[in-house]
Amino acid sequence: MTLIFMTYTASLPTLQRAWAMTSAQAGFVQTSFLIGFAVSLFVTSWLCDSLGAKRMFLWFSWLAAAAALAFAVFARSFEAAIWLFGLVGVTQGGCYTPAIMLVAQELPPSRRGAGVGWMLAGMSAGYVGSISLTNALIATADHRTAFVVCAAGTVAGAGFGALAAARVANRIAEAAPARAAWTTLFRDRRSLLLTIGYTGHCWELFGMWGWVPAFLIVSLGDRFALGAVGLGVAIAIALHLSGLVSSVTMGQASDRYGRRAVLLGLAIVGALCSFGFGWSGGLPPALLLAFTVLYGFVAVGDSGVLSTAMTEAVPSAYLGRALAVRSILGIGVGAVAPWAFGVVLDVGGAGTGAPDGTASGWGWAFVLMGVGGLIATVCAALLPAVEIDSDLVPPEGLEPPRP
Repeated sequence: MTLIFMTYTASLPTLQRAWAMTSAQAGFVQTSFLIGFAVSLFVTSWLCDSLGAKRMFLWFSWLAAAAALAFAVFARSFEAAIWLFGLVGVTQGGCYTPAIMLVAQELPPSRRGAGVGWMLAGMSAGYVGSISLTNALIATADHRTAFVVCAAGTVAGAGFGALAAARVANRIAEAAPARAAWTTLFRDRRSLLLTIGYTGHCWELFGMWGWVPAFLIVSLGDRFALGAVGLGVAIAIALHLSGLVSSVTMGQASDRYGRRAVLLGLAIVGALCSFGFGWSGGLPPALLLAFTVLYGFVAVGDSGVLSTAMTEAVPSAYLGRALAVRSILGIGVGAVAPWAFGVVLDVGGAGTGAPDGTASGWGWAFVLMGVGGLIATVCAALLPAVEIDSDLVPPEGLEPPRP
């Protein structure tokens, strides 16, 4: 389903020329996607409490397939891409939180981190395929062909999603008093820190996801021996295959060592990577790709752990609302990051048209993303370790789910 997710990002150098976009405009298209993603996460997460996660997942899976096809067929300019890629974000967001809730419903706390990690690893696999296919098809055909092929993957993903959802019930928890729900969301230390930490995580993650491929293409260029297709595959593997491994291993680690310890370690290393990555364009190709592997690993690794910790910090009766608030704040703030990154590039005199990735604009743009990593670090440090340990039982007063 996420095969369309990185198609635009992987096409950025080509699309900037074809659609005559500035770096700020190029980043704004990605921002429109993330705004749609955030709004959709908020609405669908909220509705999961009353309609059920399975129902929302199925509806938006097929809507995602239709939106991906519409983007592939009709996106032919900057103006059209703003709306069409934004629509892709709306539909993709409607699948994300319901899928996490379905996994959390089916697994005990001792396996929940790994379960959510495997689900997110599937998304990372889609990102790898998205970047690899896009770069290969741009080199052998054109970006329009890449859009269509990746959109077809989303259609297949909806079919597999329907088969998976058929194995679980559409569970709806007993309704909780609205006042109690809001008290838990905004006054409980755990949920508040997890929400703020998730917001910082999103700022860093979506900014680096949106621009790392372009940075590597600019930095490596003719220095990469395997050519454009090989570079595209190398970028996909370095950035997103590392995220796939990270989602699984860090989810399992959080089951064993506790959520707080894993979140703190990943946030610290992620912030350090952001502060240094933009200045590394002159490194030899092997070292730069190794740096990308580390950056991709730590930037993605806390996604599943943050989500798992939230499912354990909030009773299921209003988990959807908690995830909705977290999503609109986190993804909403993260949606601005690619645009802010592009603005810094324009001001700093860098961009995808620069001769290499050593211009200071790249360095300061990635430093700006690292601010989110610092926020995530502080929130993880303040989390009470015992409250998010893997042995955590459901909060007192939790109502059993009903079909």
